Amino acid sequence: MFDPYTIKEDFPIFSIKVYDKPLVYLDNAATSHRPKQVIEAIRRFYEEFNANVERGLHYLSQKASEMYEDAHKTIAKFIGARSWNEVVLTYNTTYALNIVALSWGLNNLKEGDEIVLTIMEHHSNMLPWRFIAKKTGAKIKYVTIKKDYTLDYGDLESKISEKTKVIAIAQMSNVLGTINNIKYVTKLAHKVGAIVVVDGAQSVPHIPVNVKELDVDFLAFSSHKMLGPTGLGVLYGKKELLEEISPAISGGGTIRDVTLKEVIWAHIPEKLEAGTPHIAGAIGLAEAAKYLMKLGMDNVRRHERELTEYALKLLKEELEDFVIHYGPTKLNVKGGIIAFNVKGYDHHAVAAFLDTEGIAVRSGMHCAHPLHHHLGLKGTVRASFYIYNVKEDVDTLIEALKKLKRFKQ
Repeated sequence: MFDPYTIKEDFPIFSIKVYDKPLVYLDNAATSHRPKQVIEAIRRFYEEFNANVERGLHYLSQKASEMYEDAHKTIAKFIGARSWNEVVLTYNTTYALNIVALSWGLNNLKEGDEIVLTIMEHHSNMLPWRFIAKKTGAKIKYVTIKKDYTLDYGDLESKISEKTKVIAIAQMSNVLGTINNIKYVTKLAHKVGAIVVVDGAQSVPHIPVNVKELDVDFLAFSSHKMLGPTGLGVLYGKKELLEEISPAISGGGTIRDVTLKEVIWAHIPEKLEAGTPHIAGAIGLAEAAKYLMKLGMDNVRRHERELTEYALKLLKEELEDFVIHYGPTKLNVKGGIIAFNVKGYDHHAVAAFLDTEGIAVRSGMHCAHPLHHHLGLKGTVRASFYIYNVKEDVDTLIEALKKLKRFKQ
């Protein structure tokens, strides 16, 4: 059974107190916490198997290499990839998306080609393509959102043409929580021969994601947002596309042979994993993926949906005249993210006040400045849920906001 109270016991950090109050952690869209199983897997690697991978014939190196390759296999299973070779381990989502832009975009786009983005993109899935557009002469088109904070699919269809070569889109907005219909987007893109690059940083940790079913060409996500260690990201790519591209960053581990005249690149994914990788991180991420698969991603999604529904209900019933929510209210297109502002208060001031109540949230523009500019906002407060959050966490947030309201009266 999925029991968030039992799950919470696996996370050592919840034993701490903030200003003598229990920690209420609602900043999961920024980073998640790590269960003891992940911490133990990393500890065990360093204590028992520490060595570099693919570099030696001795026992420790062979064991570390086996564990590192197994991590690829576990992650491939988690996202439904066809093979572990389609999983490239990088530093984070940002790095993974830049790999696609620099390795594929720079070599495949030319003047007159078009790149389609949405205004809800995180900077990491927008700025690399703006850079590539300047370098190649390609043109960028932006898809807007509707009044209900969902993607305007009519506008998307109108922006796609025979000139479209890339559609870069977040599966879930890191501000609005909007869940985009990626399967429909890939269908539209592939009709005109375009590729789809998906920012899965917010979706992969929280909803079931199967890359084969979605038919995406590239998908990027981060370890630290799904119970794994920081400093590690994942780039999924269809095998034929990964084999086609040349590394944007090369060196140790990326080659089979080098002469003074030519380079023979290594097989995938090695050719895109330059240098010594974050071996312990990969092992930790694999353990995190196993933890989530044991819980069941359908259950994770169901739990967060229930928390989101509960929070939106209380906000409407008790704070509608004080708190402004930005994002869809239809739960089938909304993840566990609630962006809001409080009337009469700066968003940073609200976050600072909530911190005094032991509540961790995020405030600012969340690396999505164009979206905030579009909405006419200087920033928002963002509360985001995960597997260890419970309804009492929502209650604490609501009571704190009610306390803030009383200060205004």
